[in-house]
Parts: sequence; C-alpha cells; structure tokens
Amino acid sequence: MSRYRGPRYKLVRRLKDLPGLTNKQYTLREARIAIEQSASRKVSQFCVRLEAKQKLRFNYGSTERQLLKYVRIARRAKGSTGEVLLQLLEMRLDNIVFQLSMAPTIPAARQLVNHRHILVNNCIIDIPSYRCKPKDIISLKSGSSPSYRSQQQDTNDFFQEKRIPDHLTFSFSENNRPKGLVNGIANRESIDLDINELLVVEYYSRQV
Repeated sequence: MSRYRGPRYKLVRRLKDLPGLTNKQYTLREARIAIEQSASRKVSQFCVRLEAKQKLRFNYGSTERQLLKYVRIARRAKGSTGEVLLQLLEMRLDNIVFQLSMAPTIPAARQLVNHRHILVNNCIIDIPSYRCKPKDIISLKSGSSPSYRSQQQDTNDFFQEKRIPDHLTFSFSENNRPKGLVNGIANRESIDLDINELLVVEYYSRQV
C-alpha cells in the first residue's frame, strides 16, 4: 500500500492528533463527539491495534511495507521492540528535518530531502528514509530556505517557536544557515506522538 495522499484532517478526526502529518489540531467539540461515538459502539481488540498501527504509519508517512520492515528490525534488536520501532522511525532523515523546524510536516520535509536541499555531514542526501546516526550534522544547502518561513518573520524567532527534542541540538552556522546536530538515539520521552507502540507490535505479531 502506498502513502496516504487524501484529506489529512479526516485522519486527524479519526486518529486524533498527528503532529507529523498536519499542523491542524483536534478541537474540544470534535473530541466530545468522538468520545460519545466511541462509547456507543463496540470496538474489538483487532480494531484497537489496527488504529494504533494506522496512527503510527500516517504520522511518519511510512508505507505498509516499510513499517513491516522496521518491525522486523526492531524484533531482532536488543531492548523493547516497541521502543526500538519508534527510535527507528524517529531517526529517519525526513523526521529529523521536521523536528529541527526546517519543514512544517514530515511530508514537507520529505519533499525537501527528495529535492536535494538537505545536507548530512556536508553531503547531499536525497533519501528520506536515510537513518541518521549520532554526531551527524543536518543542514540546508546554500540557497535553500525552510519550507514555510514567512519572509517577514525573523529567522531566529521562527526556529525558537518549536521545542527541539533532547536528542537534537539546533544552531546557526557562520553564514546564518540553520543546522542541527544529532546528539544520540531518540528516547521515548522526547517523542511527541501519543501512542501505545506495544499495540503496533501486537498487530504485526503474526506477520514477523
């Protein structure tokens, strides 16, 4: 199954907040309606696991095949499978570009990477799924600009609006170009997605 390209807010209403997919927020009125609807219908355990998997996939913009591959890698790694799965997704280049505020969403960050605007250790990387490592330096190519910064908005103020996760460090280069440093592997506390990753692992338990 390919990536979702339909209405994004429709997914937000169904799966709640998806910070990587869209900036739109789930309103209190819509939350009350969703609670009333969920209380009036029976939800199977399979449906709960499926929604958790869909939330993870849509937030990070992963295809079904890619997500299954990440689950298989996470199962072979040491530690909690669910936590390792989230770490693999968080260390993708498109997600790190998004977390560094160089793009408003992960799809926008993926476009920046595909169009060869992103440098990793001063080398152009055009693969959004590239797995970043500690000590990697992420920067914008000369002549490129963040994909949603207003021309009237001061650059420093813009990048201070978003909280940068603990495993990343943001700064400006000598020519006032934004850049980020990967300090280490992402930890569970720094991940801004409200999800029970164990449900995703349980969903894929029969496929890996």
